[in-house]
Amino acid sequence: MNAISSGIANLWTSAYAVPMIKAAILVAAGLTLAKLAALAVDRLLREHLSKHHLILVKRLIFYLILIMFAVSALRELGFKLHVLLGAAGILTVAIGFASQTSASNIISGLFLLGERPFSIGDTVKIGDTTGEILSVDLLAVKLRTFDNLYVRIPNETVIKSTVTTLSKFPIRRIDLQLGVAYKEDIRKVRSLLFEVADRNPLCLEEPAPILIFKGFGESSIDLQFSVWCQREKFLELKNSIQIEIKERFDGENVEIPFPHRTIYSGSETDPFPVVVESNSQVNKDVSGAAK
Repeated sequence: MNAISSGIANLWTSAYAVPMIKAAILVAAGLTLAKLAALAVDRLLREHLSKHHLILVKRLIFYLILIMFAVSALRELGFKLHVLLGAAGILTVAIGFASQTSASNIISGLFLLGERPFSIGDTVKIGDTTGEILSVDLLAVKLRTFDNLYVRIPNETVIKSTVTTLSKFPIRRIDLQLGVAYKEDIRKVRSLLFEVADRNPLCLEEPAPILIFKGFGESSIDLQFSVWCQREKFLELKNSIQIEIKERFDGENVEIPFPHRTIYSGSETDPFPVVVESNSQVNKDVSGAAK
């Protein structure tokens, strides 16, 4: 037992114990100070920076302070600073050649941070993916889709894709594609549509609703009815106003036609003759043909 105690005492009094203790203290102090500095930056800059810029500044401050204390701890252990910098340079070059895709993503991430096409919390469409921005990092953008899926999109892909920010502006327009039968009075249809929009509390009076005549379709007169609403009410209005239009058209006997075709034979005006026979006559003809 005395031998063990003597060995522990010799270890603590050796030349290696004190530097190791100092290094451990430096690392612990650096970690604590980095966390406190990140919290202070969050409180001071929360109202002046966007969410993703604030997150990046906090991370930069945290890792910068931690790296400074880690380098000091290594110096206490006897490592030379110029040797560490040389090794770090060689390692950086090697990693750069081995990970060109990551470097491209980092450069693209810097462009995204400078351009700021969206912020954390925005709803965006990137390519075929639509969702809410969770974070904008140096390597990738993280999204949460409307069906609660987590999607990671590399920054290089974001830079090369068409990005639509759906929540950039406070109001949005809903474009409804409608078709009415050729026999309908378009002025009456226009009046009915504007009445529906006027009675719906979610439709904005300014900008005012508009009706666009899109042309003569194969089976209908094609129209576009556009209304504006608050961004948060987009889906609610899109559902409710279509139900109200259908109910109003049914009440006023306005026909929404289904696709149909007319067959002509040899003449531009005379329709192809069609004879409708009863089932009994058809069955009789079939049985006679079989005999």
